[in-house]
Amino acid sequence: MTNLVPLALAAVAATLFICMFPVWRVRLAVASAIGLVAITLVALPAAAQTHDHGAQPASEQSGEASGEEVSPTRNDPALGTSYHSATTFTLRTGIAAGRMVYIGVGGDIDGEVNPEMMVHEGEIVQINLINGEGAEHDVVIEQYAARSSVVVGQNASSTFSFTANKVGEFAYFCSIAGHRLAGMEGLLRVMPGARETMDMDAADIVRDPADLPGPIGSRPTQVVRVDFETIELKGRLDDGTTYVYWTFNGKVPGPFVRVRVGDTVEVHLKNASDSVMMHSVDFHGATGPGGGADFTQTAPGDETVVTFQALKPGIYVYHCATPSVAHHITSGMYGLILVEPEGGLPQVDREFYVMQGELYTVETFGTKGDLEMDYDKLTSERPEYFLFNGAVGALTKSHPLYANAGETVRIFFGVGGPNYTSSFHVIGEIFDHVYTLGSVTSPPLTGVQTVSVPPGGATIVDFKIDRGGHYVLVDHALSRAERGLAGYLIVDGPENDSIMHAGPADQGVQ
Repeated sequence: MTNLVPLALAAVAATLFICMFPVWRVRLAVASAIGLVAITLVALPAAAQTHDHGAQPASEQSGEASGEEVSPTRNDPALGTSYHSATTFTLRTGIAAGRMVYIGVGGDIDGEVNPEMMVHEGEIVQINLINGEGAEHDVVIEQYAARSSVVVGQNASSTFSFTANKVGEFAYFCSIAGHRLAGMEGLLRVMPGARETMDMDAADIVRDPADLPGPIGSRPTQVVRVDFETIELKGRLDDGTTYVYWTFNGKVPGPFVRVRVGDTVEVHLKNASDSVMMHSVDFHGATGPGGGADFTQTAPGDETVVTFQALKPGIYVYHCATPSVAHHITSGMYGLILVEPEGGLPQVDREFYVMQGELYTVETFGTKGDLEMDYDKLTSERPEYFLFNGAVGALTKSHPLYANAGETVRIFFGVGGPNYTSSFHVIGEIFDHVYTLGSVTSPPLTGVQTVSVPPGGATIVDFKIDRGGHYVLVDHALSRAERGLAGYLIVDGPENDSIMHAGPADQGVQ
């Protein structure tokens, strides 16, 4: 048998002069619920379901975060649709030092041979395998009875997932005859207890989705002063990962501006004295040169003022319009302005403010440390991150949306971009009303599953929550969830079994 090993290695090595480029072929894994999509190993924290605070209707929202931590629970029924990527790895088969191996790609394991993969107890682990050289391979973890499919062709891929409910060190290996002995074996380390967020010298730049002013309703027109300060700061992109954001008022997105049709809007834009860049603001809801950008090109330490009339009701994006405009937008300089129609919008119990954007970093998705913007990726539209409200986990770990069963919910949703259209969807809900393309003067669409929102565009969706439970906000281009894009709507209240329950239909129920 020992004489066969060098022969097997030689046969495999003969195929390895083929270039082993990591081709990101995506396959949707569907198990008991919707799985994540990408060529990665993803460790996901158990999603939070327990919390007990009296959520306030929109008219009573203060805009302050509750400060309450969301405690993980291993029995959370939403685990199957947990979309927050806590740790990301990529594995590709290859040859190193004359041995068949798994090679880490991206993040902290980039280039490592048979990398050690660390997760925490209770996390969902997703392992994806890319065939790097065309030989037959798989990945097996015996102690979890977990395994991939066998991949044969070069760049073929497979994915599987399991819950890390056993603490310890476990081998992962290729089960094809001779491959484990030839070098295809690594270590999965499962640490006890939940993963803790790393302490970082970085700001929380996430805008709480409940941080928006209440409805205006019926009132006379007036002059509304809006104060913006453009602030450049190092913010928390993910656990252990930072990025230098450019912001309006230190958060992503910028403040939610709310006026009524006919108001005069007086915008004061101050650029912080420690800024490096000039900044400005372009309101899509304004009529005039550059949407105000022509009058607000503001140098560090200076302040400019522009005044415009809110002539047409609707929900509109605003953003920085200083060259490179795309660079300023991707770094966080976007927000929404709502121009309410006369008399206001129909009343709902709760309102939220959510925006989607992209980040284009030199470093690959999941890399720890301080990340930098990659202008080539920006101009060729190859983002590393897709984000709600500026960061990975912004609306899952940091600031989930909270509501109660029986309430009506309104989400003001916009896309800062700068490049990608969103297919906005709430898993487990149907929008009762959709204000298409942000128009509040046209009759809203009814009974809509997913709404398309272009970059620089916005919409308003309303729906009534009939059942308690855990709902997930996504862009239904679902592979983007694997690059940071997901949010939670956690609903307290009865789980109405007549609407949905596990198991067959009750006999006699019509």
